Amino acid sequence: MTVLSVALLLTILLLAAWSLHKVRAAHLLLYELRDEVRRDAGQHFRQLEALHALYVELQLDKSLPPTRGWAASPDFLIELARHAREARPATVVECSSGTSTVVLARTLQLNGRGKVYSLEHDPLYAQQTRDLLARHGLADWAVVLDAPLEPIAFGNANYQWYRAAVLPALPAIDMLVIDGPPQAVGRLARYPAGPVLLPRLAPGGALFLDDAARPDEQEAVQRWVAEFTDLAATTRPCEKGCAVLLRPAVSAAAIAA
Repeated sequence: MTVLSVALLLTILLLAAWSLHKVRAAHLLLYELRDEVRRDAGQHFRQLEALHALYVELQLDKSLPPTRGWAASPDFLIELARHAREARPATVVECSSGTSTVVLARTLQLNGRGKVYSLEHDPLYAQQTRDLLARHGLADWAVVLDAPLEPIAFGNANYQWYRAAVLPALPAIDMLVIDGPPQAVGRLARYPAGPVLLPRLAPGGALFLDDAARPDEQEAVQRWVAEFTDLAATTRPCEKGCAVLLRPAVSAAAIAA
């Protein structure tokens, strides 16, 4: 066999191996795409189930805004509604307004008690939420507070967070819902909610954090639990992640006394 023949044979073998590698890669990609489509279909179905549950359990006769994209997902909203129906909070404080404000206000209306105080840094979104509340006949059950973002420091770190001074003098907070500020504001954008609001969380109160699958939110939860050692942290299987921090109804100090 000549040198040319050997070179040609090696070239053919290399081309065949390369072709097999590409075929295998395409085959694996197709399987990955199939699995992803199945996961997405399952996730979409779960969100439709949760959205249907919202309409049924809250007896809504008017449509909610879209719950895709940046908005809170239906599975997170149903977690809020079910907790509020069971716990019957008198004071709910929310960071970022929108569909969740309507859901919480409607839940309190069904309970026959309570009020939502929603901090909103964007005047346009604030007015949109007020219009939504009016459309659903819920203006008496929630108030949207214009709370521009301003510098706030904890330790050696600086943040941009809501102007907390706009909150009226309130009794202890029974339920906190943290879905802002947006991630684009900066690293650990939602962390200040802990040092600002958790000292005001009532015994038996709960904090719900949306987008808890993201690293920044996970770190914020870790810090909150380290700084407020009486809190117990759990998670709920929501599309974007949901962390729940609970304060015991009776403190360990009170039990010891």
